[in-house]
Amino acid sequence: MSMPHDNIPDPFQLEGSDEDTTSESESEHSGPLQRSAVAGGIPPRRPTASRSTSGLQSPIPQDVPLGSPAPGPHPGILPLPGSRVPSGSVDGRALPVLPQTSGEQDVPALFLPGLVAPSLFLPIPNTDQLATLLNKYIAPEVRPVRDLSGTWQHVDLHSLVMTNSWRALARMARDRLVDAPADDLPLIFDLWYLRLSSLVRLRLHNQASAECTNLFNVLFAIQPEMIQNYVLDTVLPFELEVMFARTKYWSGDPYGYLDELYALIAKSKKRSRAAQVGSADEEMWKERAVRVGLIMASQLLEMKDHTAAAALLLPLCRTPPPGSDQPGPSPALLSSIARLYLDAGDIDSAQTLIRRVADDPTCDETTKEVNRALLASAKLDWATAVDELEKAIAREPDNALVANNLAVALLSVGRVDEGIRHMEAALGTSPSVVGNVEPFLFNLATLYELRTAASYDKKCELLLEVAKWAGDGLRATCLKLPPV
Repeated sequence: MSMPHDNIPDPFQLEGSDEDTTSESESEHSGPLQRSAVAGGIPPRRPTASRSTSGLQSPIPQDVPLGSPAPGPHPGILPLPGSRVPSGSVDGRALPVLPQTSGEQDVPALFLPGLVAPSLFLPIPNTDQLATLLNKYIAPEVRPVRDLSGTWQHVDLHSLVMTNSWRALARMARDRLVDAPADDLPLIFDLWYLRLSSLVRLRLHNQASAECTNLFNVLFAIQPEMIQNYVLDTVLPFELEVMFARTKYWSGDPYGYLDELYALIAKSKKRSRAAQVGSADEEMWKERAVRVGLIMASQLLEMKDHTAAAALLLPLCRTPPPGSDQPGPSPALLSSIARLYLDAGDIDSAQTLIRRVADDPTCDETTKEVNRALLASAKLDWATAVDELEKAIAREPDNALVANNLAVALLSVGRVDEGIRHMEAALGTSPSVVGNVEPFLFNLATLYELRTAASYDKKCELLLEVAKWAGDGLRATCLKLPPV
C-alpha cells in the first residue's frame, strides 16, 4: 500500500468543530485507506460479532511497539549487514494502557455472568522455547530451572510483572475472573485486559484472538440493546477496543487492521468534539486519537509504507506559533521520525530533523551523538559513526542500544572482537533488561558466528546466561541455535 502525503488521515488534527460526526468532508479528500473505512460515514466504532476465530495464524510478526513515539520497536538498533534481525518488539511491550477519564459516570447495577464463564478461556500450553534449547544444549547439572507451572498464589503482582512472568499473570487473571462477582464490571474488564495482554506477551496470538472474540461475542449478546450500548460506549475500556481491533492483524489482515484503527481514531475525534472544551474528557480523547495514530504509523512502517507512516507522524513535528504556550515536538519524536526517513532512504529529510534535534538545548548529548552516527552510517561513513558512538558509550557504558549500534559500526570497519566486548559488557551490566532484547541477542550471536567457525560454545554460553534472566515469551530463535 503506498499513499501520497495528501491522502493520509490526520489523527492529530482534532479541533475542527465544523466537521460533522460522519466525517463527510474527510471522505471527499480521503485516500484508499480512509475511503474503505468511512464509506457512508463512520459511526462510533462498533465491532461486529460475526468475526470468525478460524484462520487466526498470522504470517506477520506481531509485536510492533504500540503507542510508542518511536515508529519501530527500537529505531536506533541497526541490523547487521547481510543478517535479518527477528521482527517483533524487543521489550515485549504489549498494547498501551490508555488513561480512563476521571469523570466517568457511576456504573449502574448490571449482572453479566457471561463475562466470567470458564468456557470463555482456553488452557495455556506448558511449553517454553528456552526450556527446549536448555534440554538439548545444556548439561542437567548446570541447567537453570525455568518455572512453567504458572503458579501465582504466593507472589505479588509487581514481582510477576518485573520478572516477565506472563504465564503466571495470565493464569492469575483467569482464576480471579471466574471467581469475580458478575456485577463488578470495572474489575472484570481490568482482569480481561490483563489476561489478553499476558497472552500477547507469551506470543499466544491465536489464543488471545479467540478469547478476545469470545469476550466481545458476549458483549454483543447483551439485551436489551440500550444496556448493550451503555456497556460498549461507557463502561468498556478503550484499551480492550484496541485489543479487539488487533485481532484483524493476528488473522493476517493488515489492511483490515488499518481500517479498524482509523475507525477508532474517528470515534476519538468525535468524542473529543462532543466533550466540554477544556475538560478532562476532551484531553483524554485527544490523547487516545494521537496514540491510535501512532499505532497506525507503526503498522504502516512494518508494511514498508514509509511515506504514509511519515505523513501520519509529521503533524507532530510542527513548531507551535510564537507566543503559544504549547510545547514543541520532543527530541525523541523528531529523532524517531528522522530514523524513519533514514530507513526509507530519504537522507535529506532525515538530516533536516537531526539538525533540529542538535539545536534543541533540552536534548541530551547521547541522543545527538546517536543521531549523528546513524546519519553517518546511512552515508556509509563508518569511521564517523564509530567516533560518535564511542563518545556515547564512554558517557553511558551500560546503554545497550548504544553498545549494539557501536558493535555494528565496528563490524563495518573490521573490528569484530571489539564490538563483541562492548555487547558482552552491556549484557553483563543489565542482564535482566538486555537478556530480553531479541535484536541485541541476535546481533551478538551473529558476531560470534562471524568471528569464528567454532561459535557453538559461545552461543551455548549466551543461552545459559539468557535463560537465567529472560522471562516468558522470548523467541529463542534469536540465539541462532536450532531446537531440533
